[in-house]
Amino acid sequence: MRPRKKKHGSERILACSRFLIEDPRSLMDDPCAPFGKKRPIHLEIGCGKGSFATGLSSVRSDINLIAMEKISDVAVTALERTAQSENERDDNLRFIIGDAKLLPEFFPEHSIDTIYINFCDPWPKKGHAKRRLTHRGFLEIYRKLLREDGMLIFKTDNAGLFDFSMEEFAESGLEIVWHTRDLHSETNEIAKNNIVTEYERNFSSKGFNICSAHVRFTKKENENAE
Repeated sequence: MRPRKKKHGSERILACSRFLIEDPRSLMDDPCAPFGKKRPIHLEIGCGKGSFATGLSSVRSDINLIAMEKISDVAVTALERTAQSENERDDNLRFIIGDAKLLPEFFPEHSIDTIYINFCDPWPKKGHAKRRLTHRGFLEIYRKLLREDGMLIFKTDNAGLFDFSMEEFAESGLEIVWHTRDLHSETNEIAKNNIVTEYERNFSSKGFNICSAHVRFTKKENENAE
């Protein structure tokens, strides 16, 4: 379901424009330029209302985090949340309003350390599989953008999407470093450091298990032959 159009959305985005990368293609020259400080680049794809992005940036002052959201009426909330909590973090969070398909036009190859995908649209119809952000077509995009041994960290409450994603990871030759079908029952450091989104808290409270996987992108053998 498409979110309701925000009142005065354009004006509200403009009011938070210092957190917005208005021309994402400018990142091709230097992804760290909007931050004025060289730190590893982390990318969240589909940041929604921004609770994960603001949470992560507040506890990871050692990274530059770029959060992407396709729908501007959703990005409004994320931008405003960031402005309101500005004093709770280093100046290490910026946003892009755009489609994940365009990522190769925004980032140089092998410039990103970690990609996060949290509770993306499962696109449950079989004919829509290529739209899923963990489809092998998207995984190849991420492979080009991530540094060697870069990580994808994935969370979903949709068991069908998780099964599909695990198959795609394996078929794409990715290393599944860690995974769980019930994140909130885990007691390891990964679970302890998990940043819970509003969506995650809501669905977990209703009894839905949260599935998660940490996946490493190792270099393909044929990449060395070029």
